[in-house]
Amino acid sequence: MKWKVGDVTITKIVELEGAGGTKFILPQAAPDLIREMDWLIPRYATEAGKLIMSIHSYVVEAGSRRIVVDTCLGNGKRGRHIPVWNNLNTPFLFKMTEAGFAPETIDTVLCTHLHVDHVGWNTKLVEGRWVPTFPNAKYLFGKTEYDFWSKPDVSDEQQAVYADSVKPVADAGQAQLIASETQICDEVGTFPTPGHSPGHMSIRIRSRGEEAVLLGDVAHHPCQFEHLDWSATIDSDPKASAEMRAQLFGKLAGSKVKIFGGHFDPGYAVREGGSFRLYETPEK
Repeated sequence: MKWKVGDVTITKIVELEGAGGTKFILPQAAPDLIREMDWLIPRYATEAGKLIMSIHSYVVEAGSRRIVVDTCLGNGKRGRHIPVWNNLNTPFLFKMTEAGFAPETIDTVLCTHLHVDHVGWNTKLVEGRWVPTFPNAKYLFGKTEYDFWSKPDVSDEQQAVYADSVKPVADAGQAQLIASETQICDEVGTFPTPGHSPGHMSIRIRSRGEEAVLLGDVAHHPCQFEHLDWSATIDSDPKASAEMRAQLFGKLAGSKVKIFGGHFDPGYAVREGGSFRLYETPEK
């Protein structure tokens, strides 16, 4: 799937997708409540009230730059708390290459944050060692995020994620720590959106009068546009996460800024009473 924002092209590369329950991520989003939100169906939820979500990367082409935003789960990784995320063997890199983005052609990898499903393809296993998947890329990590997750007292899972998907990049000399607000190139920059994680960043794209925002995990699903207080189980600060949604969606609502989710397809924020909805067009 491809979208244009001015002269910038955004391509979505999917690793995993499906519809299912919400217990491990958004336990508030019970099927009966989701069915009441008919604007979600069928694009973002099934008739049975199951959430439609994906784990994917975006490739942003801006001028001569090829930027991969977030890198999914990766193959052969271990120590993940969700069993099916361990020892994956998906054709993700094949799909990326088939779409025209061979790993060696990528010049930048930009991680909105360092959770398990956003850093996995940072590395691949070669002769028993984790090495950077994108050999010619500079990997941009938010300094606040990196400093937090590189501490020894984080969870066992995060220690495993850091060890196999972040540290090898730094050891290879390909990591660059950036401020939460950094201009990457003329069209692409980051801005701070903490709450889901301490140093979470979102991405703003501007070109020829058009604009898009890549949310990362400010929201995991569009149901959180209507229920701003539905914070994910893995949010480091649930209250701050909810406040960030209210603040950011309030700024975006009614505009023509296209919103790209870290786990859902893009749309436009529309104000609905005291909350918001996400539609395919800027109007209802």
